[in-house]
Amino acid sequence: MKVLVATEKPFAAEAVEGIRQEIESAGYELELLEKYSSKDELLAAVATADALIVRSDKVTADVIAAAPALKIVVRAGAGYDNVDLAAASERGIVVENTPGQNSNAVAELVFGLAVMAARNMLDGTSGSELKGKRLGIHAFGQVGRNVARIAKGFGMEVCALDPYCPDSAMTDAGVTPVHDLRSLYSDNRYVSLHIPATPETRGSVGYDLITLLPKGGVLINTARKEVIDEEGLARALADRPDIKYVADVAPDCAADLSARFGKQVLFTPKKMGAQTAEANINAGIAAARQVVAYLRDGIDRFRVNK
Repeated sequence: MKVLVATEKPFAAEAVEGIRQEIESAGYELELLEKYSSKDELLAAVATADALIVRSDKVTADVIAAAPALKIVVRAGAGYDNVDLAAASERGIVVENTPGQNSNAVAELVFGLAVMAARNMLDGTSGSELKGKRLGIHAFGQVGRNVARIAKGFGMEVCALDPYCPDSAMTDAGVTPVHDLRSLYSDNRYVSLHIPATPETRGSVGYDLITLLPKGGVLINTARKEVIDEEGLARALADRPDIKYVADVAPDCAADLSARFGKQVLFTPKKMGAQTAEANINAGIAAARQVVAYLRDGIDRFRVNK
């Protein structure tokens, strides 16, 4: 069987070597498609693939249709909205992600952004400290739990809202459970977003929630740009010049927001949450192990489609 690793932005060399070792030691063939510049290259490569490992590469319905032998797709990372789940399910193809492998990297970036906001984007003026401030975590998955752990080190008071997570998991982590979304925003100086982009969450964070932030409030987004109502965000920043929005998922209107609101906003040049050597290696090797587990033993523990 052939395992294709298709990465427009390649894994680190160490990650590729680890992937190769996992795949070839299981008796499978590894094919690499790195730095490809056209979709046609991907379509040609998947034609003979039994398994596919990607990063942020788009696995659309036509990519799936071009791969008659495909049995599993693993997205090396937590988010999987770059894979057409419906098309995969229709073909009986398993889709998995690798949760937790880049969660610490994303969580550390949350605090890089938080410090930038607290210190007025390092413009030389007097800022504030994170110690003693209240942090609300919107979704308490793997990243949210790492954010809570780091926040404790900063001496912050931490609460979280996640209807899919039992309160006990939060209290065991020293985090106060919150069950009202408006309270999460109104009661915390800092709010860190970790919700996925789903039909229910797209555009769900807008003017009404953002303007609930206390004076000097900061909204941090290392999740997905699609969860933000960009028109509502712009109105909130205009009506509340005391609040800030910092993200490593720049909105479509980032240039306009930066021009209008200056140091109220900060966006990284590209999505950087998982861009560490450690996360790159961990996610790549985890993806390879999950492919082997499924092809050899039928294990689909991290399946995200039906």
